[in-house]
Amino acid sequence: MAFYSKDFTLGVLGGGQLGRMLIQSAVDFDVKVAVLDPAADAPCSEIAHEFTVGSFADYDRVLEFGRGKDVVTIEIEHVNTEALRQLEAEGVKVYPQPRVLEIVKDKGLQKQFYADHNIATAPFVIVENAAQIAQHPEMLPCMQKLRTGGYDGRGVTPLRSESDLANAFNAPSVLEAFVDFEMEISVIVSRNPQGEVKAFPIVDLEFNPEANLVEFLVSPGRVSEEIAQKAHQLAVRVIEAFDMVGLLAVEMFVTRNGEVLVNEVAPRPHNSGHQTIEGNRTSQYEQHLRAILGLPAGDTTALEYAVMVNLLGEKGHAGPVHYEGMETALAMSGVHPHIYGKSETKPFRKMGHVTITGSDLEETMKKARKVMETIHVIAK
Repeated sequence: MAFYSKDFTLGVLGGGQLGRMLIQSAVDFDVKVAVLDPAADAPCSEIAHEFTVGSFADYDRVLEFGRGKDVVTIEIEHVNTEALRQLEAEGVKVYPQPRVLEIVKDKGLQKQFYADHNIATAPFVIVENAAQIAQHPEMLPCMQKLRTGGYDGRGVTPLRSESDLANAFNAPSVLEAFVDFEMEISVIVSRNPQGEVKAFPIVDLEFNPEANLVEFLVSPGRVSEEIAQKAHQLAVRVIEAFDMVGLLAVEMFVTRNGEVLVNEVAPRPHNSGHQTIEGNRTSQYEQHLRAILGLPAGDTTALEYAVMVNLLGEKGHAGPVHYEGMETALAMSGVHPHIYGKSETKPFRKMGHVTITGSDLEETMKKARKVMETIHVIAK
């Protein structure tokens, strides 16, 4: 069935801001989108063709939702993959494939996958509980990451010395050696069922040190041609190793001696690709649709410099949201806001983002920093 048929329906598990922007792109393709999310007021709730309230972690709910859909995809990894496997067995196209999700949403399986496929990544060990960490003193200092359930900076804690072990998670985790990195970068790559692979230009990332969330992103990234080639080759290698259909964000470290190491991946549209909406010939959302619908990949060329700023809820503010300074920011040229439709703010919650575009990197960076200083997400 053609994707533009009135009988065609794309099912999306998750109704957050990623799903919202995917729907906005799907409108251009005249694709009908149905969404499942546990929150009745999720960002997708007012714009999806069909919106169902229910848990995407519940087997029966996911199975019921997916039956009758032509393609099912995700905007969050923490979904019921057993139900997705059953849908796949019943003939529903599920992208990314459930077997990929099962690896990616378990950081232990994900790291072992890289090791098994000789994909460069930081040294690691897997532990079952906090007591086992003491058996690996050689790993200190390291980052402890919960194998499952972590998201947006949660479920991650640094262990710099034995004195930090009292604060360790007492749950199955990955201990990952600290990497002496110069910068963090990301490459978003797509692959369709025919095996066509296409990568976006590299981006470099700056994180909010307190929230451990991307606060600032620059595209194309400020790296050498050699590093850019290594990163692109690595991203392509990862998605091909997974034999995955869809969009994959590959987050990486660039070490001080010029190595590029895979940190983590996300098999869906990603925060490090928001700037593609204004900054590239094809957005990551359109590219994801093209991949899962079996269409040719779009042109990923950057049109100009794009700097993305996340709009995070201010510390000390919780309640009905107010975007202070938005009018001032909009008076600047090349400023493109995206408000996610969340009515309530809280500290460090992702409430929106702003992309700043321009032909001169220095001027675009300067304007982006001004936007960061100008817009404040507060409670009324």
